[in-house]
Amino acid sequence: MSGVLEGIRVLDFGRYIAGPFCGTMLGDLGAEVIRIEKLEGSEDRWVTPVAQGGEGAMFLQMGRNKLGMTLNPVKPAGREVVQKLVAVSDVVIANLPYDDLKKMGIDYETLSAINPRVILATNSTFGSEGPYATRVGFDTIGQAMSGAMHLSGDGKVPTRANAPYVDFGSALLSTVGVLAALMDRQKTGKGQKVETALLRTAINITNSHLIEQAVLGLDRIATLNRGFTAGPSDTFKCKDGWIYAMTIGQPLFVRWCRLMGNTDLASDPRFKDDLARGDNGETLSAIMQKWCESRTVAEALELLEANRIPAGAVYTPQQALDDKHVREAGFFHAMEFPGMPEPVPVLQEPVKLSRTPLTIRRRAPKLGEHTEQILRELGYEPAVIEKLRADRVV
Repeated sequence: MSGVLEGIRVLDFGRYIAGPFCGTMLGDLGAEVIRIEKLEGSEDRWVTPVAQGGEGAMFLQMGRNKLGMTLNPVKPAGREVVQKLVAVSDVVIANLPYDDLKKMGIDYETLSAINPRVILATNSTFGSEGPYATRVGFDTIGQAMSGAMHLSGDGKVPTRANAPYVDFGSALLSTVGVLAALMDRQKTGKGQKVETALLRTAINITNSHLIEQAVLGLDRIATLNRGFTAGPSDTFKCKDGWIYAMTIGQPLFVRWCRLMGNTDLASDPRFKDDLARGDNGETLSAIMQKWCESRTVAEALELLEANRIPAGAVYTPQQALDDKHVREAGFFHAMEFPGMPEPVPVLQEPVKLSRTPLTIRRRAPKLGEHTEQILRELGYEPAVIEKLRADRVV
């Protein structure tokens, strides 16, 4: 079954997550995506190595549905390859500093002169405007400077999320921007630049907290896992593990009071609404903790579900892999990869479409696996390709 982006060609010069995962999403949607790396392999290929060849877990996820090409675009012969690729492509992805884009000939001015229909998707830490525009950074810089780290942890040590949500959020916003640019191009015939920035993404996520601060000046500090504006909303230790449970809104709180065997709590002025319950969340968490400590995780979750109170077990990574819902709902695609003793679990569909589903059609590429194939399609003869290899252009 063909995807909605069949016929769209994407050049992915991305690194790590914010660029490459945009390419991954476009590939899942049916586009032909060419991942272009350094001759020795881009840094993100080797992060968290799990394969015998040294390929990392992140690359196995990000590299699916992509052809792999090595290229040095700074050399004149490499710049010529880039120009030929851009002329027959629709989208270029590059989460690199602007100076690097210029050196590689993939800044928007250069690209649009070659192909006015091309769309450039860029991501940086701070964006192209403002006093920090030339600074570099990673996901955690966005977490730190958006207020998210200050609001996480125990109120003494700012705490980052190990899951790089700012990077993934930027990649998803970039994907939305590329799809919008493709729709606009159908009407105008013109490409454009799509720009995201890690700090902009992070502030989008913390924006409600920043609005609250601007209006009320509360100067909140972190409260571990306890919610600011609802309660009980916290992690709770059971006899054999941890759960997270939360109540938001009066109907949920009334049901929770009934489950706790204390309906008087619903009329207590300390808990009159969500904000008050958040302000007095420590008291509510203590009540819930006492209820949980005499029950197993399974017993607590069964009773919470029976009363329609949102809750879930706090899983280790292995427990997440083993969860029966994750398995039976088919969350994972078992992807083969050279050097792996068994298939790796790659998420099957980040988003489900009923008529034109996203698909995993090919594994992540080995380093430079499709370089010759791509060059031949561009019209390069075998002897010329060999010279490009000898000259360390590809």
